[in-house]
Amino acid sequence: MDDIKIHSLDLDGEDLTVFMGFPGSGLVGSIALAHIVDVLEFSHIGNITSKYFPAMAMMVNGVINAPVRIYRKDSYVIVISDVPIHPMICYEISNGLLDWIEPFSIKEVVVIAGIVTNEVEKRVFGVAGDSQSLERIKDKAEILPMGSITGIAGSLLVECKVNGISSFGLLGETVNNPDPRAAASVIKILNLIYGFDLDVEPLMDQATEIEAALQQMAEQVEQAEQTPVKKEQLPMYG
Repeated sequence: MDDIKIHSLDLDGEDLTVFMGFPGSGLVGSIALAHIVDVLEFSHIGNITSKYFPAMAMMVNGVINAPVRIYRKDSYVIVISDVPIHPMICYEISNGLLDWIEPFSIKEVVVIAGIVTNEVEKRVFGVAGDSQSLERIKDKAEILPMGSITGIAGSLLVECKVNGISSFGLLGETVNNPDPRAAASVIKILNLIYGFDLDVEPLMDQATEIEAALQQMAEQVEQAEQTPVKKEQLPMYG
């Protein structure tokens, strides 16, 4: 753990559920978990720093935040990141996180991420590390029959599997742009599983604003491409 520093209160209590979300496709994990933290008023209990993270400080209203933070409310713990994890260091980060939670009474780990498809339905796909976890989600998410999950989400699920920790992943169907709609779809599934009763309308409002901004950018680009370039009239000599 020398390369990963976790400064946090101990995770006391029994049967804790740990949610993890890192920036990836559509920022689904980060958006969904940030919404849960804000609406349900989770308490900030710790920070994670590492030489593997980008050399940057996050700031909100003039106050510095660690790039990866830990929150808790009752039996729920959230690990949320503002910085993407490079594929070359996914093992070190996921292994460090699992080493940290291993001594505590963890019921299950839930990994939230996005998955890029050619559709726009905003479905939620599910994967699990064991048959018992799969049973919990099979009637609520579309189970992926085959394929691979790359990046930190896949690495976290593998580490849970080999360490014998129950886990499942919820993957919101998304595009590469920030996608609050996909995050809202995932939260609806979490509402069913955990009874959170979270309102997703604020996320839908964000989605409308983002889509309007993207549409405006697209129109500006199209207009710029169609505007003829005025050639400078050069003097003629002869």
